[in-house]
Amino acid sequence: MFTGTKVRLRPLEPDDAPSLWRWGADPEVVRWMNAGYPESLAQLTRRHLERDTNSYATTLLGIETLGDDKLVGAIRLRDAQPELGMAQLDLWIGEKDQWGRGLASDAMRVMCRYGFEEMRLHRIELWVVADNVAARRVYEKVGFVQEGVARDGFRRGGKWHDMVMMGLLEGELR
Repeated sequence: MFTGTKVRLRPLEPDDAPSLWRWGADPEVVRWMNAGYPESLAQLTRRHLERDTNSYATTLLGIETLGDDKLVGAIRLRDAQPELGMAQLDLWIGEKDQWGRGLASDAMRVMCRYGFEEMRLHRIELWVVADNVAARRVYEKVGFVQEGVARDGFRRGGKWHDMVMMGLLEGELR
């Protein structure tokens, strides 16, 4: 487990599936995500149990609040390439009553520190919908900078949105 000032990151457990399913079924939570097709709790539980174990290529961890050990989200480093020293980062805070409390920033710092110090990454990047102002603020707060834009890269509610690519280099984490 990896601990920050507000959160602990830990491997996901089978009994976490109901929380993941509930978050995925909430339109407000998945508003800016490619949530895929709807699935039942049984389907998600099966997929969750059958997923590959954490490895250098993909590390998926649950985000728990310190003190009450409540699962509030998930964070993942994926597509890690040791030859290039880089990986993609995904973040999801599913418990809406925890939004705006600094948990996302803390989880990002902990995961990026793990990526740079333990995985020996040099670069971590992510993609975010340009209109997702709250997420962009979190990413900038921890040191990510905008590096590019994919015009009309995301479609939601019949409208196209630009996607912003952001990057963080080793030594830039705040």
